Amino acid sequence: MDDQILSRVAAAIEARKTALPESSYVAGLLHKGENAILKKIGEEATETVMAAKDGDKLSLVHEVADLWFHCLVLLASRGLGPQDVLSELARREGVSGLEEKASRNG
Repeated sequence: MDDQILSRVAAAIEARKTALPESSYVAGLLHKGENAILKKIGEEATETVMAAKDGDKLSLVHEVADLWFHCLVLLASRGLGPQDVLSELARREGVSGLEEKASRNG
């Protein structure tokens, strides 16, 4: 398995930031603004839940891929990328989920 795919997808998204909106789905979505990106993430999250409830593993994988992709677009719109999320996951590694959540609340 290629563990660099998130970086390559993020680089492609970054490259689309300067493309004409009519030439690229990502450029068009970024041009529409954050509300359009957030709406798309909401749609993909709902579709992910529905695929999980249906029990169709292939559909679930497709919907999670769509959700991750649109989350990468959101990150790029804020000057972030997958490495920021991976670094946060690495920081949390070995820490109890209950402990980690408590540390954010107080």
